[in-house]
Formats: sequence, C-alpha cells, structure tokens
Amino acid sequence: MRLLKSATHPERQKKLGTTFHRQAARAIVLKGQNILLLYTERYHDYTLPGGGVDEGEDLTCGLKRELIEETGAKNITNIKPYGRYEEFRPWYKPDFDTMHMESYCYTCDIDSELGMTRLEDYEVVNGMRPVWVNIFDAIKHNEHTMAHSDKKGMSIERETFLLKHIVDEFKLMQDNK
Repeated sequence: MRLLKSATHPERQKKLGTTFHRQAARAIVLKGQNILLLYTERYHDYTLPGGGVDEGEDLTCGLKRELIEETGAKNITNIKPYGRYEEFRPWYKPDFDTMHMESYCYTCDIDSELGMTRLEDYEVVNGMRPVWVNIFDAIKHNEHTMAHSDKKGMSIERETFLLKHIVDEFKLMQDNK
C-alpha cells in the first residue's frame, strides 16, 4: 500500500531505541462531502473509524470489525486500499521506547443507516460517537482544536492530514457558505 506520510514525534527524532510495532486499519466512508467519523468529546476531535488489528488478523477483517464496533456499520462493501500513514511516537510501557504505528486506510461503502455500536469502555468514557459530518467542517474543527486545546490527542495531526489528503485525492470542492 502506498505510503502517504511518515511522521516522527519530536521526542523520537534522535533515538528510536526499542520499538513496538502496531498496525491499525481505518475506514474512509464518503457520501458526497459528508464523511463518517468518530467524534471524541475528551479530545474534541474527529477521527476516522478504525483501530488496532489483532495479531494474525487480516487488515480488511480488522477494518470491518472496527467499523462495525465503532459505528454500527452495516453491509460493508467495495473495500479498496487508499494509503498508509506511519508514525514513530513515544511508547508509555516499560518494555519499549518507541511505537511504530502503521495506519492502513481503506475506502469502502456502507448502508447510510448505522446500527448499534459496541464501543470499548474507554471509548465510552472518552465520549466517542459516530457522526456523519461535512469533511470541510471536520478539518476546520480539528485545526481549531490543534491551535487552541491543551487536551488534544496525538492522533489529531494524523487524522487532519488524512482528511485533507482525502479532499485533494477525491477533488472535493468546498461549497460557498
């Protein structure tokens, strides 16, 4: 899958040390200028649905599982590779210094109506919920959060880059408001 970007956290610039590798699968679901995202109250940000792929799990199977769990998506079809975003960031567990995260992004189609989510406890506590949102509004919102919030998560830079890349790739034009 094509590499869209490789990002290294400033604390990892000089020395990576021991590295933990994690793979994630993320879904890009578009309906015109609307995109299915997860809004998280704790971080005040929008992210693509998806998450960690289990050991031995196929990436597209992980994508489907995460999409169903986080959004209640139904009838997931037309899955196509989009691109990979990799990042090297500090790791908080004692066995490793750095996490090498590879996010494999796929476009896909789903039914417009979402079913029940099966969020993990920490996702519920963080106030995560699936939403259809205008992609330009999501980008603007994330940029505001990056500029003004001290509680932003580390993933917001990745997610905002991906949203902008999607706009460019699909040649989405912003409506004049």
